[in-house]
Amino acid sequence: MSRPFLVPASTPYRARSWHASSGVVLFAALFAALWIVLLLSPTGAWAQTAVTPATILTAPSAARAGAVQGAPTGAQVTASQLASQPAAPPGADTLAGYAQQNNGQREQAQPGNNAPMWRALKQESGFSSLPAPEAGVLIQPQTRYPGSDFTTAGEAWRQARNLLLIPVGGWLLILALVGIVVFYAVKGQIRLHQRPTGRKIERFTPFERFMHWGLAYSFIALAVSGVVMMFGKFFLLPVLGLGLFGWFSYALKTLHNFVGPLFGVFLVIVLLTFMRDNLPSRRDLAWLVQGGGMFGGAEVPAARFNAGEKIWFWLGVLALGLIAVGSGLVLDRLVPAFPYTRGAMQVAEIIHASATVVLLAMAFGHIYIGTIGTEGAIDGMRTGYVDEAWAMQHHALWLDDIKSGKIPAQRSGVESRVPLAVAKPKV
Repeated sequence: MSRPFLVPASTPYRARSWHASSGVVLFAALFAALWIVLLLSPTGAWAQTAVTPATILTAPSAARAGAVQGAPTGAQVTASQLASQPAAPPGADTLAGYAQQNNGQREQAQPGNNAPMWRALKQESGFSSLPAPEAGVLIQPQTRYPGSDFTTAGEAWRQARNLLLIPVGGWLLILALVGIVVFYAVKGQIRLHQRPTGRKIERFTPFERFMHWGLAYSFIALAVSGVVMMFGKFFLLPVLGLGLFGWFSYALKTLHNFVGPLFGVFLVIVLLTFMRDNLPSRRDLAWLVQGGGMFGGAEVPAARFNAGEKIWFWLGVLALGLIAVGSGLVLDRLVPAFPYTRGAMQVAEIIHASATVVLLAMAFGHIYIGTIGTEGAIDGMRTGYVDEAWAMQHHALWLDDIKSGKIPAQRSGVESRVPLAVAKPKV
């Protein structure tokens, strides 16, 4: 009996593991080299046999030839075996008048091929009693949408959605989330430089908070349902299966259609409520130049809302929000006297998907900054009050207006249960 191969105990662990792994690597390299040689050889998988014109078969003829000459893999078909097999009937493509066959003749020659019927529909005019703007249009005219070829409008819309909106939108959302994670890992949470004073300032009234949370919750419902409808087949369908995913996405689609108009109501009220304090000013330029303090090393004095929050308000909430609501109402067929043609609905869907994906990517940043990104920021929207130290660090100009008496520390008229930072008495 041969002795097993033993590595001396004095041999370092790394050396032993390297020798073992090097053998695996060498074997893998030899196997890969052999595989490449086989692929590149004349008989390899990439090799192609020249086809003479005599061997070129049309699709029907090729199918019949394969059926007649089919044999077990690797078996040699002899002449006697071929002679014993029944002769195949002539192909439909070899018959006279193949292109002029009517639908009944084609159904016998090639079942399921209804080309004669579609040719007749294309060349003849018909009548439709459907009460729709395009009741008599069977196939849309050709057009080109962003990311599509010049083809029929239905196919162009499908290409724009599958080849542009879904991949670009998906990568935009992924990159936004990855950017936030990287930023948090590098910068961490923006913490207070001073200890909280205990004196509070009312940042948002109960009405403002109710409108904001109504908008936020409806937005989350729309975002979740929209992401599932647009990207769910890639990450949920393999998990839930076709049947359960179909019911789940249908339920979310119904939720999306009903919550959308409610989101529009909250959006308009929020725009009117916060518009005055979000008007641009010259002081916003300094905030933008220094990136909100990221480039200058210190917080930039800001009013009630800084330049970053104003960009979110005007570009995200107002512009993209109104575009999303308007196109969504069209898709819900809630706009009176609107021509709901297929082309109009396709354009509305492209606009809706584009605006909402960008809006969601921006909302990721807004949610991050207002929660874990900035210490004490969530308190303003959760309780309505922020500490005086927080206001001094992030919104010094707003605090100055409160100290000078231009803005009251409490605007809602509701009796506060916390000590307030009151204005200094005038001398």
